Amino acid sequence: MIEPLKIVWIASIIFMFLLLVVLLEIRRINYRRENEDMFGTQTFDEKVESMGFTDKEKRTLDKIIRYSSFENKDAVLNSSRLFEDAVDNFYDIRNVFSVRDETLAAVESLRNKLSFTASNPLAEIYSTRQFNVGDRVDLLLENGLRVKRSEIMARSEKEWVITFDTSDGSSYSLVNKEIKVRWTRPDDAIYTTVLPVRQVESGHLVLLHSSSLDKKQLRRWVREQVAFPVTATFQDGSSIGGTLLDLSAGGIMVGLPKECFPGQHMRIQFELPSFGDEDVEIEILRNLGHKNQDYPNYYCHTASFKGAFGWTQERVLQYLFETNKRKKQGIKWVKSS
Repeated sequence: MIEPLKIVWIASIIFMFLLLVVLLEIRRINYRRENEDMFGTQTFDEKVESMGFTDKEKRTLDKIIRYSSFENKDAVLNSSRLFEDAVDNFYDIRNVFSVRDETLAAVESLRNKLSFTASNPLAEIYSTRQFNVGDRVDLLLENGLRVKRSEIMARSEKEWVITFDTSDGSSYSLVNKEIKVRWTRPDDAIYTTVLPVRQVESGHLVLLHSSSLDKKQLRRWVREQVAFPVTATFQDGSSIGGTLLDLSAGGIMVGLPKECFPGQHMRIQFELPSFGDEDVEIEILRNLGHKNQDYPNYYCHTASFKGAFGWTQERVLQYLFETNKRKKQGIKWVKSS
């Protein structure tokens, strides 16, 4: 009978052998990636030549790609997501704060020349490094304080800077604390991420970057302006009356006599003509203030449906279809008694 100690030794030898095989294979793959031509190299070279990259930018791009897991070398030229994934991986391995300034400048220049920034309305956004100086963001701090319309003052590959009132001195306790940042891209989406505060300086906060952005698509459904009485019930059980101002299958605009904040959840009840009463959960996306001149005392809020809203969405779609058909025929809705 084999002694337990011998079994342990045999198992250890087998494990060490397998580990050595794995390490050798990783070394072989890394050597091949760093020294051999990758798939798509010819296409990559042709595209790079036509884009007018400097020698430094070409070397930096090649380095970023070889640090990535991509098999196709020209993939990063075709997608902002793949470009930002490769950049993030490169910065994680090399530590962005240890990378030379000229290399960081080359990465930023590459992003601009590839039109992968938020300035390009066709570029998909996956990282705060794509945000523009001058854009505005909303903040939610750990203590519940909300700061609206903070401006992006500066942005580098290492960090970015936003305006913040530091006059009372309390903001200096935010260092290394996490804050939620919301950035709205018109006609696209609301992007949200949670970031640590790297530093607090007079009049502004210095934040680290993030490529973990939660994207909530802005409504692209057909909207119908309405004026339905609505009751909003908050999570604490209180309720107020308001008016549903526009309606789509993706969400609504609701006017309420009090301000609500982005991310706030509530239930609303309203009557959909010819379809009956609706009771659905919503999430506030934006507070537009006193936007509607017909309801000057209401704060206008855009919101999306949440939870189990499939039945309501189906009936809203039917209502919008019938409304559009009646408009073409010159027929108005008549509220049933």
